Amino acid sequence: MYNFRTDLALERRDLYNKAHNIEKDIDGIENEEEKINDNIIVSRVKVTNENGEQAIGKPQGNYITIDIKRLKIANEQEIQEASEAVTKELKALLDKHINPQEPILVVGLGNIYVTPDALGPKVINEIDITRHLLEYMPEILDESTREVSAVSPGVLGTTGIETLEILKGIVDNVKPKLVIVIDALASRSIERISSSIQLADTGIVPGAGVGNARKELTVQTLGIPVIAMGIPTVVEAATIAADSLTLLIQKVQEQAQSNDFLNKLQEEDKYELIKEVLAPEEYNFIVTPKEIDGLIEKMKDVVARGINFAIN
Repeated sequence: MYNFRTDLALERRDLYNKAHNIEKDIDGIENEEEKINDNIIVSRVKVTNENGEQAIGKPQGNYITIDIKRLKIANEQEIQEASEAVTKELKALLDKHINPQEPILVVGLGNIYVTPDALGPKVINEIDITRHLLEYMPEILDESTREVSAVSPGVLGTTGIETLEILKGIVDNVKPKLVIVIDALASRSIERISSSIQLADTGIVPGAGVGNARKELTVQTLGIPVIAMGIPTVVEAATIAADSLTLLIQKVQEQAQSNDFLNKLQEEDKYELIKEVLAPEEYNFIVTPKEIDGLIEKMKDVVARGINFAIN
């Protein structure tokens, strides 16, 4: 089984298919792809049984990946188009689990002081919350207004409290019918960094993508449905090196038709080889783009707008 670090179900499916030379859908995995325009492609992966769970290491449920080619250099119109795609997919998930006016809690995971991990807290600052207005100023709101509350619980290293413990207390007191969790993710692919948005109705295991898994936030632990949203902001150094080696091999093959050692190296073999070189010296870093400050701001706008239009 592959050992690449990734939070994206779509990547795990592709890695499984490639490792087993599978060209068609496997039992337990349903796939669908929709091209919105030249810039946006929506891929839907549904895990339907235990075989699918074991194949890609994800629980049964719906996983939606919105690939936005130009998100890194998006203008205002492209950001709006991306947020509309998020709204459509999020609303479809919401409709599967709750009624239109039932209350929602929005949670921004991550460390606001660490830029690649600050997506969740920054999105929370942009959410249109209504719970306090419905309680103290109901006359200024429409009757159809949904009760929305939001929180950024911080991280274990700064609070000393597991996120699950904080959220269980909030859920017990505020009593939302569903939780939307936003977090920064890890990706297997360099191209997906800051360019893909994943939505899933199976919850989330915070920190799993970078090998620092915390207690899961799911319907089993919180007692209500949990929709997870995230954008990859980091990639493993070994992944970058392995991809570079792939490009090197391609160049060598273009100039020399035969090189037995390079030709026999499989994708996972290259990754493990690089990992063996880096790990003993503790060089297998988690890497983020140098423009991450600006990228987080764009990603924050896309996700926050998408959520606000979907829940209100």
